[in-house]
Amino acid sequence: MAKIIGIDLGTTNCAVAIVQSGEPSIIENAEGARTTPSVVAMSKTGERLVGLLAKRQGVTNPKNTVYQIKRFIGHNFDEEAVQKDKAAVPFEMRKSANGGIEVQMGDKWYRPEEISAMILQKLKQDAEAKLGETITEAVITVPAYFNDTQRQATRDAGKIAGLDVKRIINEPTAAALAYGFNKKKNEKVVVFDFGGGTFDISVLEVASAEDGENSIEVRSTDGDAHLGGKDLDQNIMHWIADEFKKESGIDVRNDPLGRQRLDEAAEKAKIELSSSLETEINIPFITSDASGPRNLLLKLTRAKLEDIAREYIDRAMQISKRAMEASPFKVGDINEVILVGGQTRMPAIQKAVEEFFGKKPHMGVNPDEVVAIGA
Repeated sequence: MAKIIGIDLGTTNCAVAIVQSGEPSIIENAEGARTTPSVVAMSKTGERLVGLLAKRQGVTNPKNTVYQIKRFIGHNFDEEAVQKDKAAVPFEMRKSANGGIEVQMGDKWYRPEEISAMILQKLKQDAEAKLGETITEAVITVPAYFNDTQRQATRDAGKIAGLDVKRIINEPTAAALAYGFNKKKNEKVVVFDFGGGTFDISVLEVASAEDGENSIEVRSTDGDAHLGGKDLDQNIMHWIADEFKKESGIDVRNDPLGRQRLDEAAEKAKIELSSSLETEINIPFITSDASGPRNLLLKLTRAKLEDIAREYIDRAMQISKRAMEASPFKVGDINEVILVGGQTRMPAIQKAVEEFFGKKPHMGVNPDEVVAIGA
C-alpha cells in the first residue's frame, strides 16, 4: 500500500510526518531540518527556490521572495485584512480577474494556491527522497476557522503539487490526535495555537461514540488570522529602528535591505529571549552617512520584549475568553491545554495561558511538529 504523508502547511513553517511501524514520525527535509520555511523565491538568475534557500536570499532579493502566503489563500483582494497585510510585505500584489489575489515573482504573476503548491511540491519531493518511493497521497491541515473557499484553495494547491488530498483536517484536531486524546474518554481539551502568522484557539470534546470509537469534536473556535509571531517581530523591528534613529538620526526602515536585516535580527532576538533574560542585537554596516558606515548595537531584555509583546498576548487571551464563552464548558471543566506553534515557547505566553486556565499547559510534543504528527 502506498504511503500517505501528513502535512502541516503553516504560515511561516511546514512539517511533514509519516506513520511507520504504527508510529507517526517527522520526515526531515533535504537540508536535514525537521521544518521547512513557507517561503518561495525567484533568484536573480531566474531559478525557483523553496524553503530555507528562499528564506536566506530574502534579504538581498525582497521583491521576488514570497512568504506568509497562507494569509492570502482563499481571500479577496479588497478585504481590509488583505490590504493591511499587503502594506507589510515587500513583494507586489494585485487583484486578479475574479477579484482574488495574485503575487509577483520574477516577471510572472501567481495565485496563492500556485505558491502553496510550490511549497507542497518541495515537501513531497523531500519526503520521496527520504523514503525512497513515490508519494501521491496526503492529509493536509488547516486552521479550524478556515471557510470552505480557503479549504478548497488548499485542496487545489495539493492537486497542483501532484498530490491526491485524502483529507483536509482541522489543526486543533490534529494536535489532539498527536497527544492521543482519541484514546481517552470524555476529555475536554483546549488547543492554544500561536504560530508565526496566525493565532487560533479551539475547545474540543473527546466523546465516545456508540460504536465504541472516540470522536474529537470542535465545540468552539476563535482566532485572528492576522495575529502571529511575525506581527510581534514587526513590533520589535520598529523598536530597534526607533532606538537607532534616536542615536543616529537615520531611519533604516526606508531602505528595503536595511528593513529585511532588521526583521531577521528581531526574530533572532525574540527566539534568544525565550531562554535568556537579555540579548544583544548587533547589525554591522546597517547603513552609512557622510561620516561613513554605521553599525547598530543594542541590548534587549526579556522584560522589554514582554512589554513590546503585551498587546498581542492580551489580544490572544481576550480571544481565548471569547472561545470559552462560546463553548458549552466553563474554564474549570477543561482537562488539558495543548500549546501549538513556535510562538508558544515564549515564557510570557505560557504564563498567561496557565493563569487563565488555572493549569500548566501540556508541552510533551514539540509545538512546531505536533500538527504534522497528528495529520
